[in-house]
Amino acid sequence: MSIRDKLDISAYLVIGPENTKDRPVASIIKDAVEAGFTCIQIRSKIASARELIDLTAQSARAIADLGKSQEVALVVNDRLDVVLAARKQGVKVDGIHVGQSDIPTDVCREYLGEDSIVGLSAKTEELLDYIRTADTSQIDYFGAGPLHQTMTKPDCGLSKDGRIITRSIDEITKLAQLSPIPVVVGGGVKLADIPELAKTGINGFFVVTAVTEAENPKAAAVKMVDAWKASK
Repeated sequence: MSIRDKLDISAYLVIGPENTKDRPVASIIKDAVEAGFTCIQIRSKIASARELIDLTAQSARAIADLGKSQEVALVVNDRLDVVLAARKQGVKVDGIHVGQSDIPTDVCREYLGEDSIVGLSAKTEELLDYIRTADTSQIDYFGAGPLHQTMTKPDCGLSKDGRIITRSIDEITKLAQLSPIPVVVGGGVKLADIPELAKTGINGFFVVTAVTEAENPKAAAVKMVDAWKASK
């Protein structure tokens, strides 16, 4: 059974070198995985391709050192070239997460194979209609948000007229009901949001700074995982 077949997006961490307060990415990933996080996405808008390949390799090693390579999925944001280059070097990277304007999901699937994970950020405007009509045959999960406006990704939820559209709990509940594939929701998510999110029927939450910039990343991660499990 491939990791795609048992994908768990319940506690999903997005991380890059710009989000760690100068601490090593791999050490924060280790903390998060030990705390119970189930999916890791490497995302950076400042790292070069080679830096991203190296970062992916370090992250895969951190997961492997904990004996979690068959349980915790490692994906890279946007960069099909990085995933392919890392795999060429023998790195266990499980897939990719792309946005609406990135490489098409069918191309990702063709290059990465049937055992790989392909995640897609759901379109912000007309979100519910999009979920109803989207071709999900090549996609394993939707990422949706933002729940709150977030400085980690200032354009997250940006509409055509420049407004930030955030997602209400009611909308997220409808999204969970309509989506034919699993949904993970994030965007400014804090510990206090977890209980309410867990009750919407979505499959998981994603965070960046709530863990990566916490004074104690492991303690912050444990609290979020525990809150999710307690609310399900």
